[in-house]
Amino acid sequence: MAASSEVTGDGRAYLTYEQFGRRFFEVAVTEDRIGAAFTAIAGEEFQVGPIAAGPGGVVKVQANVKIAEPEITRQVADTITFTVKLPLFIGLVVDLKVDRIRYDVDGLVTLPLSVRCAEPLQLRIEVETPRPRDVFVDVASHNIRGSIIRYLAQVDDEIRRVIARFVADEVDKPEVKKARLIDVDVELGRAFEGM
Repeated sequence: MAASSEVTGDGRAYLTYEQFGRRFFEVAVTEDRIGAAFTAIAGEEFQVGPIAAGPGGVVKVQANVKIAEPEITRQVADTITFTVKLPLFIGLVVDLKVDRIRYDVDGLVTLPLSVRCAEPLQLRIEVETPRPRDVFVDVASHNIRGSIIRYLAQVDDEIRRVIARFVADEVDKPEVKKARLIDVDVELGRAFEGM
């Protein structure tokens, strides 16, 4: 849609309402603003377990998980979408009752987001609930025995499942939900009050 041929007193072209809306959307929803919605998650540390794993649940798995600063990428097309990557640092302990094996784990949770408009005049950042397949873990086993036990106990699958559930709960917290909603009508009202 072409801009209007009319110009303002200072020589700028007028925009149609549709052009203004699209441009406003692209300026209002940036990587920094999306990042602000996830500041409550970054730096979080949580404990996993002990949880039973492996055949018969004989192995107990414990982990200390720390979420690092998110990496955010914006894609502008017909809709504006984002990919939020949450790096994880995990200290993992597998308890075999007769022995405890430690692992260093790097992880990554990928969250696809989309930005939508809603009534009456809202911008909504919608997050797809993470699933275990959205969690990548790279477990550094220090020896062959550690690799075999990790495989037999299905440690990677269990860690992915628990982390996906934790991140889903964090994204659903009231303060994160609030940061994912921009009520344009309210914000405009505040701007006009300050004039």
